[in-house]
Amino acid sequence: MTDPVRELLTGARTIAVVGLSEDTSRPAYGVAQFLQQHGYRIVPVHPTAQSVLGEKAYPTLTAAAGDHAIDIVDVFRRADAVPSLVDEVLALKLPALWLQETVVHEEAARRARAAGVFVVMDKCILKEHRRLRI
Repeated sequence: MTDPVRELLTGARTIAVVGLSEDTSRPAYGVAQFLQQHGYRIVPVHPTAQSVLGEKAYPTLTAAAGDHAIDIVDVFRRADAVPSLVDEVLALKLPALWLQETVVHEEAARRARAAGVFVVMDKCILKEHRRLRI
């Protein structure tokens, strides 16, 4: 039986990281750097960043999706930001939403899943990548 998270991570090429700033001490930075080092294209989404890890940053997910085919939206934001992000994911018809550890919003996740979005919630994408030995 194939692990759907493994399938997602091996099939993905471009990951929008919502909440990724230039602050190297933040978890989002380390996770994005790890993903970048493992062959993924990182698209930073942050309202004030210009560029992060050598990639142009975008103020919104919608702006980022205008320039990139996004495979996974990786969220480093508080749970109260998730419903509006789900609205964007659905409007943009993006295939996968990854809510990092401690980011839990059951109602928004249900809504995304009901619309056909693959949702991972309350898990670290870096830890899952390592666990699956991808």
